[in-house]
Amino acid sequence: MNRDAMLQQISAVEEWDIVIIGGGATGLGTALDAASRGYKTLLLEQYDFGKGTSSRSTKLVHGGVRYLAQGNIKLVREALRERGYLLKNAPHITTTAAFVVPVYSWFEKMYYGIGLKIYDLLSGKLSLGKTKMLNKAEAKNYLPGINDEKLKGGILYYDGQFDDTRLAIDIAATAAKHGAVLLNYCCVTGLAKKGKTIDAVSFTDTVHNSKYTVKAKAVINATGVFTDTILRLDEPENPELVAPSQGIHLVVEKKFFPGSASMMIPKTTDGRVLFAVPWHNSVVLGTTDTAVSKVSIEPVPLEEEIQFILAHANLYLENRINRSDVKSIFAGLRPLVKKQDSKSTSLLSRDHTIIVSKSNLVTITGGKWTTYRKMAEDALDNAVFAAKLTKVKCITSEIAIAANLPAYKDQSGERFIHQSFSLSESEIKWFVEHEMAITVEDILARRTRLLFLDAAAAKEASPFVTAIMAKLLKRNSEWIEEQVNSFSNLASQYSLV
Repeated sequence: MNRDAMLQQISAVEEWDIVIIGGGATGLGTALDAASRGYKTLLLEQYDFGKGTSSRSTKLVHGGVRYLAQGNIKLVREALRERGYLLKNAPHITTTAAFVVPVYSWFEKMYYGIGLKIYDLLSGKLSLGKTKMLNKAEAKNYLPGINDEKLKGGILYYDGQFDDTRLAIDIAATAAKHGAVLLNYCCVTGLAKKGKTIDAVSFTDTVHNSKYTVKAKAVINATGVFTDTILRLDEPENPELVAPSQGIHLVVEKKFFPGSASMMIPKTTDGRVLFAVPWHNSVVLGTTDTAVSKVSIEPVPLEEEIQFILAHANLYLENRINRSDVKSIFAGLRPLVKKQDSKSTSLLSRDHTIIVSKSNLVTITGGKWTTYRKMAEDALDNAVFAAKLTKVKCITSEIAIAANLPAYKDQSGERFIHQSFSLSESEIKWFVEHEMAITVEDILARRTRLLFLDAAAAKEASPFVTAIMAKLLKRNSEWIEEQVNSFSNLASQYSLV
């Protein structure tokens, strides 16, 4: 994927079959689906691919155990099926992982054990492993970092795990190989209509400050928490559809939770599920569910959320985690669909919602990473029907998502960006030339995950990365200074120190 080459294709196409607004999981999945069906496909992302909610997940490919407790069998069954497809189609970036629910009474063991056995049964042929009851010693063996006071045992079950933005980039690259044109840093500014139907999209390439208008047979709004912004471009009086809910995660060193299995606490005081998930030789703790009124591309963790996760994690871990032990903290916003009678975001549907407006704008929101492929299929089917395009069958359940980043085997003589992180100059060059990385944040937050793993290390590495990028992108010293300062400010938001 080369950004300049993508831009050149804009003028080469007289009319696009499908224009997708939004480059998160759902938008990228829709681009792959549309291109693989043979439609002329253009995707526009205001920031970087996966910049928003799609980079801030708990890193799980899962059916949603908590939805089973809520009785949402349909959502769980669908998510488990999609979990199977994702692990099959992207084995390089996904894995089967062991999860243990610690239990402290016979009743808990039976209650959660039966529930997880049902979870197993619902996955059918796509099951990742059999659920097993554990005694205290076995549970402690799987969770060596757990505080075993009053521990009665546990339940072992299996789910999926992944790296969210590496998968996002790989989906984008796969879509490009099928003929899709994808552009980051392109902000949609207007929707033009012929009669009552949208037939053109205007956008600005913010890298070069260039303006474009493209003809479109169908437009899909896949902007997540920014859904209402695009809806108002269509109809200024549109009522708000999305009720954003914030979830945060803390990242700590592996020493606090040294096992390879993840821990799942099925019910906290606010009804959330709390996870401790080993990831990239660190541990991710989360998450929360807090209603927020303001939508931001960089949501800020609330103090009460930080205290909540620290307090709950410390109830279960042997070694106490203090604020100074947190290597990184990140927040994401869930695009939940509003219900008039609901006062809690934890009760709002996690299923996806599709709305087709009078102008044929197809909006898809809600859902989660695991079901991105099905969300894309549903959105595209609606767009094809609304625009009266020739119907073509979806094939994404069978499309392999290949690793876009090549394996760099011989890196002798290479300079690495940080003593604790093995990112080399050649990899930075690849990210710029083949993965459309435009800013130092693109590389340190999403092409790699250093900002999400260790904010201080990412801040230290940023001048080195920026200098290499400046040569490749032919940027001057002012750009270097602006990038380093901007990233330094951002990294401070990911740190509790």
